[in-house]
Amino acid sequence: MEAVQNEKGQISIHTENIFPIIKKFLYSDHEIFLRELVSNAVDATQKLRQLSSFGEFGGELGDLKVTVALNEEAKTITISDNGIGMTADEIKKYINQIAFSGATDFLEKYKDKTDDKGQIIGHFGLGFYSAFMVAEKVEIVTRSYREGAESARWICDGSTEFELTPAERTERGTDVILHIAQDSEEFLDKGRLRGILDKYARFLPVPVEFDGQTVNNTTPIWTKAPSDLTDEDYKTFYRELYPMSEEPLFWIHLNVDYPFNLTGILYFPRIKNELRFQREKIQLYSRQVFITDEVKDVVPDFLMMLHGVIDSPDIPLNVSRSFLQADANVKKINGYITRKVADKLNDLFNADRKAFEEKFDDIGLFIKYGILSDDKFWEKAKNFVLLKNTDGSYATLDEYREKIQANQTDKNETLVLLYTTDRKQQDAYIESAVRRGYDVLLMDNVIDPHFINALEYKMEKVHFVRVDADTLDKLIDKGLNNESVLSEDERTKLKDVFEQVLNNKSLTVSIEAQPTDELPVTITQPEFMRRMKDMSALSGEQSFYGNLPVGYNVVVNANHPLIGKILAETDGEAQKALVKQVYDLALLAQNMLTGSDLTAFVRRTVASL
Repeated sequence: MEAVQNEKGQISIHTENIFPIIKKFLYSDHEIFLRELVSNAVDATQKLRQLSSFGEFGGELGDLKVTVALNEEAKTITISDNGIGMTADEIKKYINQIAFSGATDFLEKYKDKTDDKGQIIGHFGLGFYSAFMVAEKVEIVTRSYREGAESARWICDGSTEFELTPAERTERGTDVILHIAQDSEEFLDKGRLRGILDKYARFLPVPVEFDGQTVNNTTPIWTKAPSDLTDEDYKTFYRELYPMSEEPLFWIHLNVDYPFNLTGILYFPRIKNELRFQREKIQLYSRQVFITDEVKDVVPDFLMMLHGVIDSPDIPLNVSRSFLQADANVKKINGYITRKVADKLNDLFNADRKAFEEKFDDIGLFIKYGILSDDKFWEKAKNFVLLKNTDGSYATLDEYREKIQANQTDKNETLVLLYTTDRKQQDAYIESAVRRGYDVLLMDNVIDPHFINALEYKMEKVHFVRVDADTLDKLIDKGLNNESVLSEDERTKLKDVFEQVLNNKSLTVSIEAQPTDELPVTITQPEFMRRMKDMSALSGEQSFYGNLPVGYNVVVNANHPLIGKILAETDGEAQKALVKQVYDLALLAQNMLTGSDLTAFVRRTVASL
């Protein structure tokens, strides 16, 4: 093997100077230099282990590890490994002759881009050269594992010139020594370096030492077989990832090697009724190297509320949004994760229905969101998504249809599903519906306005309506009419009285014949308008419906004794007081009587006792 010769030369690149380019375009993400160099060192040790397994290296592997050393006085950071090392020829091949077939093209492509800023290394294979984001000079001292190899030193000061000389190194492996530039002295801090290593090197497969400590777990549980793990192992790992979080509900262990490679663990957190969840909870790795916690496009949007880890060597270390959106493997991974999650939920539902129901208040938001956003998920989820009624009973869609079909089908053969969004506020309406033998669903989840719309679209001849949207006879119109005790003239007169007393253009007064055990006056809000306003509020966007004023219907029960008393009253002031009293009672039933109106109602009621 040739001895190392003193040599100076030019780094082979097709641009005047690559380093200002790296500085300019990677500055916002300059901490990744440590990830790139440590990852390279890990690769060097892994390659030596492979060569040994192939019988191409007969020496002692020894204690394979990577060491990061900080010398604050010398202003250096050294990344060392005892892996395969390099010969002088390999330095020339892998360091000097950068396969950079178009720096000019790169500059033209990225000069107006912001989304892909920080992704150049991944696109052009410049992992080692990320060192020049923080260093004014970089040294490599290396010795190849090959028998008879001589040590070599490579030095570059950030220009295109380099120097290659013999070195004194007796052991195989490589030291990369960074002489930190003045504008990057923030990295000459133990805490800063430890934070970067904790972020990017936490689960690297080779021990990484810093400041006398091993900073990583080389065998995280997603690299192990599920059969070798206990529930406590999964919970312990979850606490390691999210120390301040509640215990997860359950988890899925991912493991596939065709048509792509993917391992990982996804946890179902307790998210309750909250749509503004934190989305940066799934960590993306490539061969145990942390990439990002922005996993949109890799993970379907409705699964972003899950926690955990995904590891795929098919995703490069430096990825841009445009890469993720276009890559075929990423799309396959996205679909695979959706299918695995749906299968897991289905298995849990079938294995222990009671336990599934107990968890549903926590996972219902997630399942409903999935149904809204992914048709493939809906195809499986329609079998295990549950509806909950005001008694706290759960039913699948098919079970619930069968339960209410006989009593809640209207004259048009449409199944009417009554629901409430607030059990306390709408209690009077719920009580009336239950008294008629109707079942009332509890739909108080933040996503339910959209979920209701989705079910009406996906299910045949099904209509949802809130219990206070109209009188019960109109909510479920069976074509039957209650006989009114009032004549047409009396009904007209009664309507005029209420309109004059209430004197509110946003109220629509109607006189209807209802059972005598219903309230004398009921306030309703049309389903369509209220639902559109609810959805506008949920989306946070102004819309035509969101800007419309709230309108209410005042339904007067013509058959109630109190209404007959109002009609018969000849004293105008007494009649007005009665109208105001029954109207306030209706407001009270909707929790809409507040402030001075509530005070006046209480005083008026007390005075009448």
